[in-house]
Amino acid sequence: MLLDEIKKGENKRLELKEKLPSNEAIAKTVVAFSNTSGGKLIIGVNDNREIVGIEEDKIFEYEEKISSIINDLCYPTILPEIYAQNINGKVVLVIEVFRGSLLPYYLKNKGKLKGTYIRIGSTNRIADENMIAELQRQRLNKSFDEEINFEFEIKDIDLNIIYNEFKKINKKCDYDKLKNLKLIKNINGKDMPTNALLITLGKFDNTMIKCARFKGITKEIFIDKKEFDGNLFYNLENTIKFLQNHLNLNAEVEGLQLKEELEIPLLTLREVLINAIIHRDYLRNSDIKVAIYDDIVEIVSPGGFPNGLTLEEVMNGRSEIRNKVLANLFRELNYVETWGSGIGKVKKICEEKTSNLK
Repeated sequence: MLLDEIKKGENKRLELKEKLPSNEAIAKTVVAFSNTSGGKLIIGVNDNREIVGIEEDKIFEYEEKISSIINDLCYPTILPEIYAQNINGKVVLVIEVFRGSLLPYYLKNKGKLKGTYIRIGSTNRIADENMIAELQRQRLNKSFDEEINFEFEIKDIDLNIIYNEFKKINKKCDYDKLKNLKLIKNINGKDMPTNALLITLGKFDNTMIKCARFKGITKEIFIDKKEFDGNLFYNLENTIKFLQNHLNLNAEVEGLQLKEELEIPLLTLREVLINAIIHRDYLRNSDIKVAIYDDIVEIVSPGGFPNGLTLEEVMNGRSEIRNKVLANLFRELNYVETWGSGIGKVKKICEEKTSNLK
């Protein structure tokens, strides 16, 4: 019900206004919804989420005015549903916008580079050039990692690194398999690597993982630090070893046996690291960072959630894959089980660990 949505307050898909906003404010919200996940702009609700309504004799005037604003200020064409709804005897006006297929949408008078907006949480944010490029890829249903990279040639790349990873799990992998996985694509009769292949093999910028162990709970004093800048499998393996070296072991007695386990379960650390590697934004000039303090382990992956995804949606198991080829490769190598299950698995393991310590 609409009232239930209103009671929850503004979010990625909902904006509330007491009165009709300015023309540009309406256009920005409509553009942001169209570029992200769709949403509703509801007029007639105050900042306390109370239904104050609008004047019923102005409904048709407002509907016509909003339609004109969207048509005049937004590009490409956006066709929202505009309707009035009675809630407890008061009428609100709803502008319901659906995610568009002609991404990116923007304000005509500002142009694509300065007039493209996306929805982040409950706010409209101007999109930078990288985000605009990402929206254009989404329009074609392509991810950055599946694009062909013309800076390298296949003959200069050691494919045995990937072949050996498949051998470890007794799976066959050959050149044709790499093409099927979109790690290699053919253009004008010539095989070329995709960004995913170069990222996997560590030949792309920003694939490093930087690890640090700090003394205490601040970044003031280093105890140890390492930087791993090889292929993704090498980086993952050595980061796990770094964590093992710097985390405490807890000992439990099971029967006559002494069972030792890291204070943070290794499976959860591995899951979060794999998530960081697969879903990070490789266009950002930054690296994955792993910081170990006395009280916490912090793993930072560059880039926010893709497509305006919220933390709540991630925690509920929703998955939006930024790097489709990388994600599929890691699934083929059994690093990933079911899409969207990783965060839930981490939460469950940590909760079980906590309850066992009580």
